Amino acid sequence: MQIPDALWLAGQARSSASGGWLELIDPSTEEVWHRVPAAGTAEVDEAAALADETFRNGVWSAASPYQRATVLFRLAALLREHSEDLARMEARNVGKPIADARDEVLGAAKAFEYYAGGISRFGGETIPVSGGGFDFTLRVPIGVVAAIVPWNFPCPMAAWKCAPALATGNSVILKPASLTPLTALALGPLAEEAGLPAGVLQILAGRGSAIGDYLVQHPLVRKIAFTGETATGARILSLAAADIKRVSLELGGKSPNVIFADADVETAAARAPLAVFGNTGQDCCARSRVIVEASVYDRFLDAFVAATEALVLGEPLDEATQVGPLVSAGQRATSEDYLALARSECGRVVCGGERLRRKGWFLTPAIVDGLPSDSRVAQEEIFGPVACVLPFGTEDEAVALANGVRYGLSGSLWTRDLDRALRLSRRLECGVLSVNTNSSVHLEAPFGGLKQSGMGRDLGMEALRLYTEVRNIYVASA
Repeated sequence: MQIPDALWLAGQARSSASGGWLELIDPSTEEVWHRVPAAGTAEVDEAAALADETFRNGVWSAASPYQRATVLFRLAALLREHSEDLARMEARNVGKPIADARDEVLGAAKAFEYYAGGISRFGGETIPVSGGGFDFTLRVPIGVVAAIVPWNFPCPMAAWKCAPALATGNSVILKPASLTPLTALALGPLAEEAGLPAGVLQILAGRGSAIGDYLVQHPLVRKIAFTGETATGARILSLAAADIKRVSLELGGKSPNVIFADADVETAAARAPLAVFGNTGQDCCARSRVIVEASVYDRFLDAFVAATEALVLGEPLDEATQVGPLVSAGQRATSEDYLALARSECGRVVCGGERLRRKGWFLTPAIVDGLPSDSRVAQEEIFGPVACVLPFGTEDEAVALANGVRYGLSGSLWTRDLDRALRLSRRLECGVLSVNTNSSVHLEAPFGGLKQSGMGRDLGMEALRLYTEVRNIYVASA
């Protein structure tokens, strides 16, 4: 499979009218290795007009669920067929371990399969009404959807947005992050090969500063589906309010990992490193606040440090690598700044926080303890390989620590006490809570956050509701 070097408009590869380019830097070498055109507002206008025309002419929106499912199943099969090329592209573009990249590409294929199979089981309902007659609802597509996806999980995030949006009959403008656009751009030719009509899916790589606001405010765009940082999500919500666009947001996190003394402490400690340092900590679900009952705190911390120091850092394409470089120099500098801040706030960097003596934006995973719970390092999303460990004494203290941030995305709870697990599942402010595991994401289940972690839910059948409107029909009896 050829590495994409063009935008995708009207069912074909295209250059940019502005003539600008995005230079892609390999995070493991710090060298430019590829470039793609940077879309401008002219491309946004063209994509929106094509998407709107395609939606209105019904070539896709009026197709039967079976017809849409057939195309999406073919697209999933093509993703599987080209999965190794896509995974290697993703690993090099993002800097993530090749094993993780393979799982994510296959996860994207599964998303298209899931929604291809689910669309025929999703619809309206009949409603008994007091006036007699017959009342029923339809689930209808919204129209043109702008799907804006982040740089940390480009391939699965594109699938999470595009698969349910396309399955329900919408036309989609996909905007990948400017740092990591490759697997999104590769989706265009595969969709065309699968039989998706031209103009139903357009893919525009470009800088958010150049086309982000313009796309969000475009009058032909009816729905924004965004995954990214909270500040950007708030701006999107504000801009979309002007013409009451539909908006779903999956935003930042500072997720808790709560370990009680009655838990399997050794297992919790062994699994804690990849719960926060997977994808080099560049994950909104990262369990970066590790909250441990005081009576087992030292035992847990020693085991957590040992398991963290055993992680294999290395080249993204090396099969043994568990943790790769950060995506950019700026992202590494942010993590280092937070570690310096932790020291100034009287925290103790127990391990990590060091650069490797080689090219690449590597930083060894760092664990910090001794910080107050209201310190910036314990409160703010770092989006890098930094974990903060906090002790607690009582159950109420654990809940207060877990809930004491502005986010509410994911979280884990480790305890053998079933009553406690059920009790705290109601008290912990997490959109997704895992008990005795750190697994957050299940294709079949809704995923999303509370508080400033967003609104709306990706995944599961719940996602289909994000891309449809309810239309009520009443038929009077004779």
